[in-house]
Amino acid sequence: MNPSSSHHQVLARKWRPKTFVDLVGQSHVVRALANALESGRLHHAYLFTGTRGVGKTTLARILARCLNCETGVTATPCGTCSACQQIDAGRFVDLIEIDAASYTGVDNMREILENAQYAPTAGRYKVYIIDEVHMLSKNAFNAMLKTLEEPPGHVVFILATTDPQKVPVTVLSRCLQFNLKQMPTDLVTRHLKRILDAEEVNYEAEALSGLARAAAGSMRDALSLTDQAIAYGQGQLKTDETRAMLGAVDSAYLLPLLEALAVNDGLRLMAEAETIAERSLSFDAALQDLALLLHQIALIQVVPDALDSDLPDHARLEALAEQIDAETTQLYYQIATLGRRDLEWAPDPLAGFRMTLLRMLAFVPDSHATAAPQLTQPSTPKAAPRPAMPTPEAAPLTPKVTAPAAAPSAPAAARETPPATQTSASSFDGNWFTLSQRLNGGLKQLASQCELVAHDAHSITLRLPESARPLLGSLGNKLTNAIRDLLGAAFKIDIQIGATQGSAPAEVLTREKNERQSSAEADIYADPTVQTLMRDFDATVIDISPLNKV
Repeated sequence: MNPSSSHHQVLARKWRPKTFVDLVGQSHVVRALANALESGRLHHAYLFTGTRGVGKTTLARILARCLNCETGVTATPCGTCSACQQIDAGRFVDLIEIDAASYTGVDNMREILENAQYAPTAGRYKVYIIDEVHMLSKNAFNAMLKTLEEPPGHVVFILATTDPQKVPVTVLSRCLQFNLKQMPTDLVTRHLKRILDAEEVNYEAEALSGLARAAAGSMRDALSLTDQAIAYGQGQLKTDETRAMLGAVDSAYLLPLLEALAVNDGLRLMAEAETIAERSLSFDAALQDLALLLHQIALIQVVPDALDSDLPDHARLEALAEQIDAETTQLYYQIATLGRRDLEWAPDPLAGFRMTLLRMLAFVPDSHATAAPQLTQPSTPKAAPRPAMPTPEAAPLTPKVTAPAAAPSAPAAARETPPATQTSASSFDGNWFTLSQRLNGGLKQLASQCELVAHDAHSITLRLPESARPLLGSLGNKLTNAIRDLLGAAFKIDIQIGATQGSAPAEVLTREKNERQSSAEADIYADPTVQTLMRDFDATVIDISPLNKV
């Protein structure tokens, strides 16, 4: 066998871009550099930042080719001249690539800068690519400053880093900085398809989507995982084998979780979690894919045309989109993403995963919680759920009012509110603060920004500051309906835009908070013991916080 024929070049190297046209996903950087090259507006130092595998070093090498191509400084190097070919092969004498993790000392940097003074040997420019530049020592950075500020005309520095926060501002200010973005999953998937078509490798589309998600925005990682998956699948990319290699969870095992959530079936939900545990699947990957399914359901609910109808299990997703309302879908998505973050703090991964699912059961919005989740046998006593908000189909649009004296059947929420602040379908006593606090979530936030301007037996006029106008656009109709649910369907609610006079609930709460803070600070500084410590021991009060009221 010919040794050269058995040599395999990994996809990440074989398909490494050699021109700006080949570079994927960084059009904002490519456009700026190409225009600068074509117009001759070159800078002596560039800084490329971004996460791993997004093309920082690749872009630096392309820029080096553009500067040293024998056809002249151009945004489209020929790729055939001696300089282009030597740069591709890593043998160009005037392209010096430095790993800052290995050359951290000031002596290494001084040696490099001394050589920079000499004219290039073979090319037009001497290009220094310093990778992971944030690893340089403080003294090495200081040694660079003078050369970066006034470099020889034949020298171009290209710095690359995954952590620009560690690069001194004195260095940042001397460079043109470009931030390379992470690759979107669909872009990575399309690029993998082009490469595998060219390589004549058989693949399944869902397998590529799984590889793209696992790469987390890194094209290099996506190509490395693809190489691994091809070897795992003996020259093919199949969905099941790719998932097995990645330790990923098939959506077919996650859809039952959402179907159990849709009907508040806690026992079935815990059984599905046990099934995932028995298969030794990654709970982190499970929550990631669960969030992806919820994202797809949200798209069906809000922008159905944005989701590919050929997606696997599309029919089941559509059914779930009808069972779970849009507000609850958003809540589940948030809980899934936060649960993934909290997994490392859980007693064990299974407990963390189950607690995330239990949160989804527990935090159902009041307007949709018609029954408590069934986690135990029906005969087991359970805490009573909060009363659901009356709906047009279930009950008249009148709130429950506290009964005189001690009525045993009155709900707890009504008993807690003083009779003087109760609202009814026929009257409103003007206590907007109390009424606004009876709302939930975003509606409560919007209502707290509103100030009561006027009211009578059949109408309320509110004023909302200009800064809160965006909330009105998305929640205005919902707030109006929620107030009518409390006061009666015939109530007229008028919300105006204008300057408030300080009586909006949010302003009242802020004022009270500031007063409590001022009172606490005054009490602390007036305390004789504190005064003695400050006077005799030069003590300093670091932080003062008022105690929460019980």
